[in-house]
Amino acid sequence: MTVDLVLEDARWDGLEALAARACGAVMAHLGYGEEWDVSLLACDDARIAELNGEFRDKGKATNVLSWPSEERGAEAPGEAPERAEPDFPGEPLELGDIAIAYETCAREAAEQGKAFDIHVTHLLVHGTLHLLGYDHINDKDAGLMEGLEVEILGNLGISNPYEG
Repeated sequence: MTVDLVLEDARWDGLEALAARACGAVMAHLGYGEEWDVSLLACDDARIAELNGEFRDKGKATNVLSWPSEERGAEAPGEAPERAEPDFPGEPLELGDIAIAYETCAREAAEQGKAFDIHVTHLLVHGTLHLLGYDHINDKDAGLMEGLEVEILGNLGISNPYEG
């Protein structure tokens, strides 16, 4: 798996290795190979608020946004989405784009009493699952997605982010 990092905010020093670990853990957990590419924009709150306004009509900062390269959603609530497959075996497949905002991530980590890297790892796992078609629009989908997040983070030695 390749993470193509666009670094717009220098405070994200070290994000490339963290992203490769987090995104790679998702892909390995779900049995995907190495031919997948993710683009990651490491930005600030102003930039993510701009993107959130443009793409979601919510002109405020958020922690992470994801844009899958194609629709991969599940057919029924609580079901896993259709498995992503490369168009041509052996060629890299663009899974999609993720944007992550420094100030929001730092504030949330502090508010939750978590280490910054741990919180960011969770958000990158979350964003990568979105690229694969997982969502949390309804309770069944949220349960499936959160369960996967807990398993993947546990494999990385990170405790359940949804507990106290």
